[in-house]
Amino acid sequence: MATRATGAKKAATKKTVSKTSSKRAVSPIDKLNISAEDLLGYYREMLLIRRFEEKAGQFYGMGLIGGFCHLYIGQEAVVVGMQACITEADSQVTSYRDHGHMLACGMDPGGVMAELTGRAGGYSKGKGGSMHMFSHDEKFYGGHGIVGAQVPIGSGIAFAHKYLGEDAVTLVYLGDGALNQGQVYESFNMAALWDLPVVYIIENNIYGMGTSIERASAKSTELYHRGQSYGIPGDQVDGMDVLEVRLAGEKAVAHARGGKGPYILEMLTYRYRGHSMSDPAKYRAREEVQKVRQERDPIERLRGIMMERGLVEEAQLKEIDKEVKAVVSKAATFAQESPEPDPSELYTDVYVAAQ
Repeated sequence: MATRATGAKKAATKKTVSKTSSKRAVSPIDKLNISAEDLLGYYREMLLIRRFEEKAGQFYGMGLIGGFCHLYIGQEAVVVGMQACITEADSQVTSYRDHGHMLACGMDPGGVMAELTGRAGGYSKGKGGSMHMFSHDEKFYGGHGIVGAQVPIGSGIAFAHKYLGEDAVTLVYLGDGALNQGQVYESFNMAALWDLPVVYIIENNIYGMGTSIERASAKSTELYHRGQSYGIPGDQVDGMDVLEVRLAGEKAVAHARGGKGPYILEMLTYRYRGHSMSDPAKYRAREEVQKVRQERDPIERLRGIMMERGLVEEAQLKEIDKEVKAVVSKAATFAQESPEPDPSELYTDVYVAAQ
């Protein structure tokens, strides 16, 4: 089965990943049918999201992006790993921390940045901003600003896939804070009742806005158990390791695609920035953030694996970084040169035309 295209340029190497030696502990890379080319693709995608988000943060500070802006820095492995598990027929929907998901599914960085800056060249013609972008071509259905609102929407998309007899799965991303919303459990119940082809991916970055999960979730902070009363299986995954994500994602997607109903994946991840650009994140110590950066950063971890196994040269990684910076620079230029929306756009896309 062909995995969904991510827009990443193919790396030059075709070297396959060697199996582990008897002295090396078995890791996800040894359990996956994966090539050095795949690994470099994941590296490039995560780096693109990181550099894009850094530029978005810079633009926000310059006043070029208004309103809310939620950065995905630190969580890149989750969406890149899951993207490797699906096909072009599959759909996905997420919350307002959505730029990384857009880039991973193949949306043009220029169109995404233009939308962030409210320009006509953006995916929603400059009217949606950071939280409300869509791409029917890439089957990306938002970007939603209401906490937890994407969960029933994603469940409905999965229902449509099943009703129409399509061989397609829906990925629904939500945060640990959203998991305590009532509509989430209504969705779990209906998805289990109708065996919908949906995978619920909880991006547990420990803090719902500024409240730690320990203070917001009663009894247990193991969120993948939340579907047990509906008979929905789940796994807890190291969301800072793109290979662990892919390994768990393949299992979950196969379950949903095979007609067995929904699946829950709890991704243990971490955001380096505040909840949004207006959040100084004073509820956690700098040392905590620095420790995660040093020990668990998803990009550095994958880089280390490739270097340790001799699958890549330092020069290749530097070239990828150079290419990614050029892509982001081009996107920034496109956004700045794109015109403001015409005032008449205030009246378009408001109602559906009668048939």
